[in-house]
Amino acid sequence: MEIDSTATIPRQLSLWVSIGIVLAAIALGLTVLYHANHSPRTDDAEVSANFIGIAPQVDGPLIRLNVKDNQFVKKGELLYEIDERPYQYALESVISEQAALEGQIADEQRKIAALVSAVSVAQANIHSSEAAVANAERGVARAWAEWNYANNNLHRLEPLLAKQFVTVDQVDKARSSETAQAAALKQAESQLQAAQAELNSAVAQHEQAGHAVTTLEPLINQRGAKAAAVKKAKYNLDNCRVYAPFDALVTNLTISEGAYTHVGEQVFTLIDARTWWAIGNFREGQLSHIKPGMRADVYVMSKPSVRFSGVVDSVGFGVTPNPDVVGKLEKGLPDVQRTLNWVHLASRYPVRVRVENPTPDLFRVGESAVVTIRKN
Repeated sequence: MEIDSTATIPRQLSLWVSIGIVLAAIALGLTVLYHANHSPRTDDAEVSANFIGIAPQVDGPLIRLNVKDNQFVKKGELLYEIDERPYQYALESVISEQAALEGQIADEQRKIAALVSAVSVAQANIHSSEAAVANAERGVARAWAEWNYANNNLHRLEPLLAKQFVTVDQVDKARSSETAQAAALKQAESQLQAAQAELNSAVAQHEQAGHAVTTLEPLINQRGAKAAAVKKAKYNLDNCRVYAPFDALVTNLTISEGAYTHVGEQVFTLIDARTWWAIGNFREGQLSHIKPGMRADVYVMSKPSVRFSGVVDSVGFGVTPNPDVVGKLEKGLPDVQRTLNWVHLASRYPVRVRVENPTPDLFRVGESAVVTIRKN
């Protein structure tokens, strides 16, 4: 039987084509697998930015609202203004109290200057009085010694008069001398008492003046409290006007002029427009190929044709455990599920990618995005 060579050639060609297609599919699959592992990509991502709630730090009616919802504001622009009159009055009041205290301190300092002079005078008087007392004591001692001599002489001469060993004139002279010395002694004692009284008076004046000097300290101690009250009043007054702390977008504005604001109650939100991130959730098996500092491509769904460059800032280290796998982590013993899942899905961890060239009108918090990690 003769083989038809013309039929064999197409069969061989189709065989080689099939083998080529299979090999190309295998190569393509390996290439996709390599890129999926070494250049991870996810469409489970969204745009994010930092945001803060703007809340007043003083109570009062809102007299001026300088922004609108979804408005872009520059750093330092006035956002809103609260009626400042009560806080202006409060500042003037504490400044007046501070000035009154300083006036009291100045008056007391003048008084104390006079009292210090009085203390010096009192000290000089004490020294003078002490010297006078010492002199008076010496005078008393001298007068007592002279009177004692005159008294003894009189008592010695009087018995001799009866025996006519002395004359009447001698006894009279002795009696006169004793009387004079007794008077001198009384006078010296009076001078001593006067000197002691003057000394006691000088000591009392010194103690009174010294006590009066200490009355300035309580007033000086009030300076700190008055200065703090002035600073607090200025702080409250300054907080009546609130300015944008950075370039931002106003959102969630639900208040209008005339509303009464309270401390800590948020009036709207500011989105920090300086830095935008794309937070992509990558499978745990891909995290070994993602490191901070790696380059990334970011696409947003509002305009998927535009590629934005980014840098990996950080890789997440934790997500909420799945209660179906680990159970509920509560106080006491863990509540572990008894069911067995045959298919385990890989956990996903957030990777924060900082966008380097964001377009303000395209980036919105919560917007869908696609993130691809590129090797450097």
